[in-house]
Amino acid sequence: MVPITTAGDRRQATGRSVRGQVDAVTVLSVFVVMLTVVPARFVVGALGAAGTPAGIMAVLCLLWYLSSLIATRTSPVRGAQPVRPVVAVFCCAMLASYAAANMRYLPGLEANAADRGLILTAGWAGIALLAADGVPRPDRLEAVRRRLVAGGGFIAALGCLQFFTGLDLAGRLAFPGLSASTDYTSLLSRDDFNRPMATATHPIEFGVVLAMLLPLALHGAVHAAPERRARRWFLVCMILVVLPMTVSRSAILGLAVVCAVILPIWPARWRVVSVLALGVFMVGLRAVVPGLIGTLTSLVSDIGSDSSTTTRTDDYVVLGNTFVHRPWLGRGFGTYLPQSYRILDNQYLLSAVETGVVGVAALLTVLLAGWFLARSARRAYLAGQDAENAHLAQCFAASMAVALFSFFTFDAFSFPMVSNLAFLLLGCCGALWRMSRPEPDGPG
Repeated sequence: MVPITTAGDRRQATGRSVRGQVDAVTVLSVFVVMLTVVPARFVVGALGAAGTPAGIMAVLCLLWYLSSLIATRTSPVRGAQPVRPVVAVFCCAMLASYAAANMRYLPGLEANAADRGLILTAGWAGIALLAADGVPRPDRLEAVRRRLVAGGGFIAALGCLQFFTGLDLAGRLAFPGLSASTDYTSLLSRDDFNRPMATATHPIEFGVVLAMLLPLALHGAVHAAPERRARRWFLVCMILVVLPMTVSRSAILGLAVVCAVILPIWPARWRVVSVLALGVFMVGLRAVVPGLIGTLTSLVSDIGSDSSTTTRTDDYVVLGNTFVHRPWLGRGFGTYLPQSYRILDNQYLLSAVETGVVGVAALLTVLLAGWFLARSARRAYLAGQDAENAHLAQCFAASMAVALFSFFTFDAFSFPMVSNLAFLLLGCCGALWRMSRPEPDGPG
C-alpha cells in the first residue's frame, strides 16, 4: 500500500520528491481531469450518476484513505481537522435516511436509487477527506488550485465553441466501457441562444461550476509572476466570458456572490479597476453577442413572475404532501425520482423531502464548514502577515459561498460535476485551515 503523503513527511517538507511515489495531490489531480475533461454524461452501466469515472475514482479515494489509517506510518491524520467530523455527520445523516427508507416498501427504481445515493455519499466523503488530510503543504495545495483552474479553462473553451457554433464536441466522444446517460439532452437554448454545457450535464451545472472556479482563477491571476500573468488572466477572462453564455440565473447569482465576497478585501485601486473592467466587458459582450445582456437582465428583473420562478415556487407543495409524513429522516436519499414524482429545482427542498430535517442540517453543516474554515484560515494568515495565502483563503470561501447560495436554485446533488467539486473544495478549505495552524509532531 502506498502511503498518503502527509505534512509530517520530512523528506517531502524539504521539497524533494520521492521517485515513484504517488501522493494525494497526484490522485486529486487525476480526479480533477476526470471531473472536467471526461463528460459527466458518460457512466458505467446501470450505476447512473454514481457511475461517472470521477465518481468511481472518488469512492476509490475513500478506500485508499481508510486503508491508510491502518498503520501509523501511513496515516494522513495529523492533529485536529474539522472536516473529519463534518463528513462523519453528513455520512451518518445519509445512512440514517437510507435505513429509514428501507423500513418501508421501496419500488425497484427507488431501491436502486437509494443504493446509488450511498455510493455518491462515499465518493464525496473520500474526496473531502483525502484533500483535507492528504495535501501536505501550501505549494501542493496551489498545484490543486492550478489544475482546477486549468480544467475550468478547458470546459470554458468547449462551452464557447458550443455557444457560437452549436457543436457539442463532448457529445461526439466515445469511451470504451462507458455509455451515455439516457437523461442527457444534447443542446438546450433560451431566447434563440445556444446554452453550452461543455462536459457538464446541464447549462445550469456548467454555469455554477464556472462561478465556483472563478475566485480560484482570480487568485492565480492577481498573484502570478510577471511571466505567467498574461496566461492566468486569459483563463480568468475565458471563464468570465463563458459564464453568462450559459444564460442561467444560477450562474449570474454565483457571479454576484463572487463579487460580494472578493471585492471588499481588495485595495480600493483594485476595486475601481475591476468595476471599470466589468463595465467594459459588458459593453464588449453586448457588441459581440447582441441581445445576450438584455436576456440576462430580464432573467434577473423577472424573478418572481417568470415561468421558471413560478415553477420553483410551486415545488413547495411537496412540503405538505411528502415532507410532513417523514419530517426527520425523509423518504430516503435519492428516492424522490423526477420520472416518478417531479423535478425539485432546489437542493435544500429536495434534501428536506429525501433526508428530512437531519439531512438539511447536515448539508448546511458541510457548506458552512467550508466557508468558516476558509475564513478562519484567512484570519490566521493575516495575523502572520501572509497576504497571498490570506487571499487564497478568501477565494476558497467565495467558492463555498457560491455553492451555498446556488443550491437554492437547482437540485445540485443530481449533477455529478458540481456536487463532486463542492466536496473537493470543502477538503481544500480544511487543508488550508490545517496549514494555517502550528504543525503537530505525530499522528492525531
